[in-house]
Amino acid sequence: MALAHSYLLHQRPYRDTGRILEVFTREQGRLSLFARGVRGPRSPLAAVLQPFQLLLLSFSGRGEAAQLTAAECAAYEPPLPAASLMSGFYLSELILKLTTRHDPLPELFDDYQCSLAGLRQGRLEPTLRVFEKRLLAALGYGLDLHSCAATGLPIEAHRHYQFRPAQGFAVAEPGAPDAFPGASLLELASEQLSGPAALTDARRLLRAALAQCLEGRPLMTRTVASSVARRRSRTPRPEH
Repeated sequence: MALAHSYLLHQRPYRDTGRILEVFTREQGRLSLFARGVRGPRSPLAAVLQPFQLLLLSFSGRGEAAQLTAAECAAYEPPLPAASLMSGFYLSELILKLTTRHDPLPELFDDYQCSLAGLRQGRLEPTLRVFEKRLLAALGYGLDLHSCAATGLPIEAHRHYQFRPAQGFAVAEPGAPDAFPGASLLELASEQLSGPAALTDARRLLRAALAQCLEGRPLMTRTVASSVARRRSRTPRPEH
C-alpha cells in the first residue's frame, strides 16, 4: 500500500529480532504492526523507528496486526528536549489508551503533531492542556465551555461553576469545593491560557474529564512522573 504518515507510539519485542509497533496514522488511525528484523544495530530500520518523528510507513495484511514492509523518515524533526520527554510519552499514552484501532482521526493526528512542536519549544503546560481538550472532543466527550448545562445561560467570567461529568457545568458559590472560575473556563475555551491560575484550573478540570474516559485505568506516565517528583523532593539540596 502507499506510504502512510505515522507516528510511533509504543513498541515491544517480538520473537528474536522483531517488534510489535503501535502506530498512529493520519488516514487509518491507530494500528498494530509486526516489524521483523528491526532489532539490533545492523538493522537499517532501527534508527528510523523512533518516537516523536514523523514517519512514512508501508504495511500489508488485514486484521488486528499487519506486517510492516517499509519505513522512512518523512522529514527530520529535532528530538524532544529532555524536559519535554515525559510530556511527549504522556500524549502518546493518552492516544494508546483512549482511541480505537482502525478509527481514522486525522484532526487529532494533526493536533498531536502540533503538540510535539509545542513541546519542542518548551511550552509544556499550555500544550498539554489544549491537546487534552481537543482529544476529548475527538472522542465525543468534548466540554461545553461556553454555557451552563443547568441553566443554558452563557458562562460568565465573574461566576464560579462546578463540573459534573457527563452533564456539564452548574453554577456554584465562590469557595465551593472543586469550583472553577468562569474566567478560567473561558480561557480554556479560547485555548488562551495566560496565567498560572488558569493553567491549574484547566489541569484539574481536564483530569476529571479524562478520568471518566479512562474508567479507572491508570496512566503509567503519571505514575512515573509522580515517582520522579517524590525522589527529587527527598534529595538534599546543596547549601549555597
